[in-house]
Amino acid sequence: MKVKNITTLGELKRSGYRPKNIKDELRDNLVQILQRKEPFFTEIKGYDDTVIPQLQTAILAQHNILLLGLRGQAKTRIARLMTDLLDEYVPVVAGTDLNDDPLNPLSRMAKSMIEDMGDKTPVSWLHRSERYTEKLATPDVSVADLIGDIDPIKAATMKLTYADERVIHYGLLPRSNRNIFVINELPDLQPRIQVALFNILQEGDIQIRGFKLRLPLDIQFVFTANPEDYTNRGSIVTPLKDRIGSQIMTHYPKSVEVSGTITSQEARISDEQKKKINVDSLLNVLIEQIAMEARKSDLIDQKSGVSARLTISALESLYSACERRMLLNNDSATQARIGDLYSIIPAITGKVELVYEGELEGIQNVAYTLIGKAIRKIFLEYFPDPEKIKKSKKENVFAKVTGWFDEGNEVDVWFQSANDEYEKNLRSVNSLESTVKSLRNKLHGDNLLLWMEFLLHGLAEFSQISKLQLASGLQFKDLMGSMMNFRHEKDSEE
Repeated sequence: MKVKNITTLGELKRSGYRPKNIKDELRDNLVQILQRKEPFFTEIKGYDDTVIPQLQTAILAQHNILLLGLRGQAKTRIARLMTDLLDEYVPVVAGTDLNDDPLNPLSRMAKSMIEDMGDKTPVSWLHRSERYTEKLATPDVSVADLIGDIDPIKAATMKLTYADERVIHYGLLPRSNRNIFVINELPDLQPRIQVALFNILQEGDIQIRGFKLRLPLDIQFVFTANPEDYTNRGSIVTPLKDRIGSQIMTHYPKSVEVSGTITSQEARISDEQKKKINVDSLLNVLIEQIAMEARKSDLIDQKSGVSARLTISALESLYSACERRMLLNNDSATQARIGDLYSIIPAITGKVELVYEGELEGIQNVAYTLIGKAIRKIFLEYFPDPEKIKKSKKENVFAKVTGWFDEGNEVDVWFQSANDEYEKNLRSVNSLESTVKSLRNKLHGDNLLLWMEFLLHGLAEFSQISKLQLASGLQFKDLMGSMMNFRHEKDSEE
């Protein structure tokens, strides 16, 4: 049956159509998906054993849902994807405000049309993509916005008194009949507005300026909120929370691998950038580890959370920084470098909230600290622990590299240097290449240079050499010399 061929109520009746409420639609379609063992919400990563099973249970139970979690945990994405579980098309009485089901009309307008026109009542078809309504809760949202109000212009035009139901201008909720209706950041909604939702959720009654209407709206509610101990702007009133069938806790990715998959899926990287810029998997891992370090840092407010948008913005910034360097040097292609991680600092600073100790450190220093901790953590996954080697009697595999710096040598790695200059500077460090090859024997070309730089950063994080921040680059030199210079500068100031 092609729905577009059915244009009147009579044709709809003859087609055998049976009305179904939205919760039944979601449930019936989910049952078929589970029976066929088809993938469910494939765009959502890392929730296969936690959030998704709970969400499926809530839908099967025909519950309204509260998604509770910190920012950047795909709460709104989950709500939007629920439209995939709706029937592809549903019939509505054409031209009505409340998406009335032709066989089960709700509004006075639809009922009047059916009384007047009978089986000739026009029917249109609503696609599931049009059956989603989203409202961001803000303190200025009014009952009129959500429920409705009297429209004096309509009353004057139609020459009706204010006692006539037809003067009502319905708000967002009634107009979302037979839709998935999402209220984001529910605690931000004023308590008196939350109270207005009570009867809609439970009894289907609404009141507009003295009108008491029985409107059993057919709506699947999905609410999102941050945990109550985080938001200081408000909370969910208890009677409303009691009327929400299922509360599902979301969470951040539990592994670097899952986090990396989300970042790769969501980051907006152009085909041109991907073609000309080589980003080794090591840098992807480091970006994800920076977010992991932020989520356990004592300098960052963990109640606020660290959004998954941090790594997405960071990867986009990394590619763009490489592209900028490539354009400035007229290079046809380039390799992302460890030093390019410092270009993602603006993506970090805008995505974290600091506690008092973090404010004392300063947001820039906190970002540097996170990058350093990420390098330190990932370094140990590929190279021996320099501190343990130093304490043991084993041969120090890094001795030739650190020894070169101990002789007073130093090397500058400039963020905007051309490819050939970058290579020249790294190869000037005696035994750096041979040391990396002895520990990572399958490296070659640009990847070898990347790991040579990574080794320098790692040794600096483990205090085997020093790393100084320059205006537009980094300088690696011996640790003792740097300490002596620092002391000399301090004495001079005194």
